[in-house]
Amino acid sequence: MQFGNNRQTMSQTDARVSQYDVGLRKYMLSVYNYMAAALALTGIVAMLVVQSETMMQLIFGTPLRWVIMLAPLGFVLFLGFRINKMSASAAQMTFWAFAAVMGMSLSSIFVVYTGTSIARTFFITAIAFGALSLYGYTTKRDLSAFGSFLIMGVVGLFVASIVNIFLQSTMMHMVISAVGVLLFAGLTAYDTQKIKDIYNSLDSSEVAGKKAIMGALNLYLDFINMFMFLLQFLGDRR
Repeated sequence: MQFGNNRQTMSQTDARVSQYDVGLRKYMLSVYNYMAAALALTGIVAMLVVQSETMMQLIFGTPLRWVIMLAPLGFVLFLGFRINKMSASAAQMTFWAFAAVMGMSLSSIFVVYTGTSIARTFFITAIAFGALSLYGYTTKRDLSAFGSFLIMGVVGLFVASIVNIFLQSTMMHMVISAVGVLLFAGLTAYDTQKIKDIYNSLDSSEVAGKKAIMGALNLYLDFINMFMFLLQFLGDRR
């Protein structure tokens, strides 16, 4: 009798584990789908803008360029501070608007670099991102200890980039790019593990939808930043 009870308990435990795994995979897939769709939207908008002389002149030939350059940061801050008070649908709309504005901002790279080198760098970034995200998802090692270090590194990188605007040092620029690649590579693995861990605390589909948006935003930013820093090394200038 005891043996039968043990088997029943084990069967129920296996069923719960299986249900958890299915739910986690579904949640992670939604995060990656949001991220991939946002990257696609950014790329499409960037291509449309660069093919229109009127749009390029309007965005980069007028003070509007400062709005386009700073707007993505505004969207990120807005989502970060307001998402808990927003509906999941409103969070999605804000996320898509952010991706579109990023496309306008990034359209300038098609003027600076050749299309072939941009595509090559994007492909390399995608492979590296996929491997790093897979590591973050599957590793048993707790990466949370690296989080503060990586975030502090990004802040330092931002400060160094501002300083170099005035110094115009080529060597410093290369160092910043190299450190940037490493930092956002680390953040890709760290953010993936954090997104996975967040799944344990979700208590409703509404919360899950908003958390998926924020997870996609973090991974999107990791990808874009790693891509832009790699482009400094791999991009062929026109």
